[in-house]
Amino acid sequence: MSEKPEEPKKPSEKPEELKKLAAIAGDLKLPAKMRIDAIEQLGEIATHEALLVLLDLAANEGLFTKERDLALKKAREVIKKTSP
Repeated sequence: MSEKPEEPKKPSEKPEELKKLAAIAGDLKLPAKMRIDAIEQLGEIATHEALLVLLDLAANEGLFTKERDLALKKAREVIKKTSP
């Protein structure tokens, strides 16, 4: 089962996508798998804005430790990707 690579998003679409992913990642009513997938997708976006969202999730004491650790790991990866 191969997936088509997504086309790059227009800059105007990025903030909305980030908001949606942040809402999913922080919603404890949703299944853990869905929250983890949202965190993973935020890491793939790899922008400064996504980094800030990931750091916010890592600081969210309401999330489970595993999810906070994943958000911090993805934030580190974004820093590495975006560093000169």
